[in-house]
Amino acid sequence: MSYDLPRLTHALFCTLLGAAIVLPATAQVNNGFVSISSDSVNVRTQPTTRSDTAWELSKGYPLQVEQRRGKWLKVRDHEESLGWVFAPLTAKTPHRVVTVHTANLRAGPGRRHRVIGKLDQHEVVRTVGSQGEWARVKRDGGQRGWVAKRLTWGW
Repeated sequence: MSYDLPRLTHALFCTLLGAAIVLPATAQVNNGFVSISSDSVNVRTQPTTRSDTAWELSKGYPLQVEQRRGKWLKVRDHEESLGWVFAPLTAKTPHRVVTVHTANLRAGPGRRHRVIGKLDQHEVVRTVGSQGEWARVKRDGGQRGWVAKRLTWGW
């Protein structure tokens, strides 16, 4: 059996070059959202517990995953700030954070439904459903209602 060495070398080179291009790119791919699963979690400047705490977040706060490094996640918050959180302190439970001064909590998905409460800026609510541009949410105290997605950030 005879091999065409130049052709085989070229094929191997192309395969390795392709892997070198694709693999680093996948490490940077947006991996979706997570939420904080503990009562309080430090967001760090680097992926180590020895690094400075950039800020602290409470349970349920949604974060967009930008990168993974071992057991650490590089995350972005609704204000576009970046930091690192320890992955075991997060969950895939959907939450939203209110991004406006006050958002109406409504009885149904639409402006024609009555207002049953007010959500304050930075309030975190659990997402329990969705219909079009509206999210069905649950507050810490158990109250459920609908909020316009454009007034919140998360999933």
